[in-house]
Amino acid sequence: MHLLIPAAGSGSRMKAGKNKLLINLNGESILYWTLKSVFLSKKVSWVGIIGQPHDRSEIMNSIKEFSDKINWINGGNTRQESVRNGVNNLPNNAMKVLIHDGARCLIKPELIDKCFTELEENDAVILAVKVTDTIKVVNENRIIKETPDRNFLWAAQTPQGFLVTQLKKAHQKAKENSWNVTDDASLFERLQWPVKIIEGNSTNIKITSPIDLKIASLFLGNSLV
Repeated sequence: MHLLIPAAGSGSRMKAGKNKLLINLNGESILYWTLKSVFLSKKVSWVGIIGQPHDRSEIMNSIKEFSDKINWINGGNTRQESVRNGVNNLPNNAMKVLIHDGARCLIKPELIDKCFTELEENDAVILAVKVTDTIKVVNENRIIKETPDRNFLWAAQTPQGFLVTQLKKAHQKAKENSWNVTDDASLFERLQWPVKIIEGNSTNIKITSPIDLKIASLFLGNSLV
């Protein structure tokens, strides 16, 4: 099965002055730990990393243990553009694909496998966890407008998996209509195509801030992932 890892971001919120996936986490790069889990999957057979050309050398050096298993794809100016490049550069035999954020380095290999298994019966799946906080919808002045029923709220994670032909169509529609979304499942939603949720794990955090880095370090140090 095929898996794409977007790794073209700048990581400005980390204030590290470089691609955040290159930040040291327990002696290795963040991306290294992501790939370690990916290659422990029983179903992954092809992996593409979507990155900026100027980061390629440093990224590949940080994951040299896996470098012979990696296919490099140049990224774009946005995550959406980068993923579109990735999808358009999949091998011709790729029927379905998982997309996994490189910053989710605590992903469990069995969850990757579960996504692939569910994708065999569905055209689109995403990993997500139930929301436990009470969520408020506010206006531009931060005045609460409503409180949605959290029984129907899920926090999206990755991997997210898709039928390749449909994903290509969705990204083409997004380009034609100037849709800007934060994940690929949102494109399917706009087209009213069904996306199945697979229950994930609360440890599958996305590293976006220094506190996330500390949390990931603790989990890795205690072998909790």
